[in-house]
Amino acid sequence: MPPINSPKRIVTACLLMATGAAIFYSCQTDVKGKEKAQPVVVTPSLLQVDTAAIPNDKFGEAVRYGMELMYNTAYYIGPAGVNGKYLGNKMNCNNCHQQGGTKPFSFNLMLSHEHYPQYRAREGHVLTLAERVNNCVTRPHNGKPLPLDSKEMVAFLSYFRWINSFVPKEKPSKGAKNLEVTFPDVAASPERGEPLFMQHCARCHGKEGEGKMRADNITYTYPPLWGNSAYQPGSSMHRIIKQAQWLKANMPYDKATWDKPFLSDAEAMDIAAFVNDDAIHHRPDVKSFDYPHLEEKALDYDRGPFADTFSIAQHKYGPYEPMISYWKNKGLKAAY
Repeated sequence: MPPINSPKRIVTACLLMATGAAIFYSCQTDVKGKEKAQPVVVTPSLLQVDTAAIPNDKFGEAVRYGMELMYNTAYYIGPAGVNGKYLGNKMNCNNCHQQGGTKPFSFNLMLSHEHYPQYRAREGHVLTLAERVNNCVTRPHNGKPLPLDSKEMVAFLSYFRWINSFVPKEKPSKGAKNLEVTFPDVAASPERGEPLFMQHCARCHGKEGEGKMRADNITYTYPPLWGNSAYQPGSSMHRIIKQAQWLKANMPYDKATWDKPFLSDAEAMDIAAFVNDDAIHHRPDVKSFDYPHLEEKALDYDRGPFADTFSIAQHKYGPYEPMISYWKNKGLKAAY
């Protein structure tokens, strides 16, 4: 039997690609036969990703299974998965890549098919999209890699190709990356973040960050945020800036939208600091730490060594502006 929340049809899993208007210039010929640049205003629109458009063929079957895997990862390939036991926990891809990877500012995956292969500083080499999928399987899911020719990997890649087909070419886009946050001039604080977490997050994720397991014990209604069943260090969510950007656009889930955030930037940073405070919150063992080229290491990655003079604590919690200025003075851009 499929999981009780298995999506049969997502009629309007929408991605808002941009807000406002972008101005391009086209050449038009005036009455004297001379070309001149004319502004053309392009107003971005709301994309509609409708599963009714999935083709009724073998490729469509792979797309549908890929979508199922996004929403019900633990059911299919979790610790007790019906089609394989690859994950080390019972979380789903949809916990972070919301709306099956189509929600704006939520680790959006609409462009993943055309952005890979790409160079990844964390690994220090060019990764294929399949390798990137396995990074998620092994890190936040604490699992073992999917075989590259497996039905599941083919389904993931087919789904990513399909959702990518809804992205208009040569038009402005917004929402593919996380929402930016303005860095406060003080370090993010687990102490300030704890009462904020209790006020806004504990009602779903639990006071101990344990999450809320579904009644059938297949997966979580709300995922754990720390503990043996949560994501491991080295995951994107373990970085303060990355998590704060995601929180600002998406949490609390019933109050925040990307265009009307509920949390302030500083509050999002403080909550991320509390959730990711390894001194008080246990996490699964780390399989590996990365960034073989130190000058490419993400600013908020909290494992040394570093190519600058800042402490581990400042790399983890900030303040980040002095670090950004340090790299700028060297003619380089800090990565985060």
